Amino acid sequence: MITPPYLQKGDTVALLATARKNIDDNLKPTIDLLHSWGLEAVIGSTIGLDYHQLAGTDEQRAADFQKQMDNPNIKAIWCVRGGYGTVRMLDLLDFTKFKQHPKWIIGFSDVTVMHNHLNTMGYKSIHGIMPVTVPRATPDAVSSLKASLFGEPISYSISPTPMNRLGRATGELVGGNLSILYSLLGSPSAIDCRDKILFIEDLDEYLYHIDRMMMNLRRNGCIENLKGIIIGGMTSMKDNEVPWGKNALEIIDDVTKKYNIPVIFNFPAGHIRDNRALVMGNIVTMEVTATGSTLTFKK
Repeated sequence: MITPPYLQKGDTVALLATARKNIDDNLKPTIDLLHSWGLEAVIGSTIGLDYHQLAGTDEQRAADFQKQMDNPNIKAIWCVRGGYGTVRMLDLLDFTKFKQHPKWIIGFSDVTVMHNHLNTMGYKSIHGIMPVTVPRATPDAVSSLKASLFGEPISYSISPTPMNRLGRATGELVGGNLSILYSLLGSPSAIDCRDKILFIEDLDEYLYHIDRMMMNLRRNGCIENLKGIIIGGMTSMKDNEVPWGKNALEIIDDVTKKYNIPVIFNFPAGHIRDNRALVMGNIVTMEVTATGSTLTFKK
């Protein structure tokens, strides 16, 4: 996997929208944060555009992303928010200049589309907080993004959870939002699960949808080929009038329990305040013991 150049003081980061619109004046905390890191910010043309739910038409969002990708002075692209819509502009992009001058793509939720597509191309990216979540993010979430962007060592220690499955594994980290992973299966942007460590998280889904998506991953051969699984926030789940009978973590445990691989539950990443940065495509080592878990990123 190709690692884009790490940031240095004086570098410029582009803020843009690939999916849901951002028409509020809410980027000052992010710009101030970048300045505190010694970085400059450029505001993309999609900020302020209003096309129904989206930040402009597919063509407008793709044009903004393309402009920032092709600009050699832009060293990272930070997607301001998720929602839905990144996949609609993906096939309008030309990655020729990106391959010549790779740069960090940052975000989570719907930005999983970009993480997965870049993974199939052989490039790392960063799953982490986005500009609209900066004001409510924990200090650990913020500092982990800075460490990822500047190439500092990353290692996380997590408290034990009774559902964890013990063990140790090393492999390439892939994944992101479960709903997006599910929606990309069968497309050119679907990740290859073989010998990988899979991270998943989700928000505002019906519990039976979680079961459906996990069953789809299993039937596609993804789970049986993994070296390990990391489950982040399963936030604000919904149930039907007739209950499904299991919560989201129990559903995931039920679908994956027959595989002899380590599993970390309740990892601090996803649609939660403590959304720690994950360098997707990086080699990581996960170790799960009765006293806690660690996730260490190889330099």
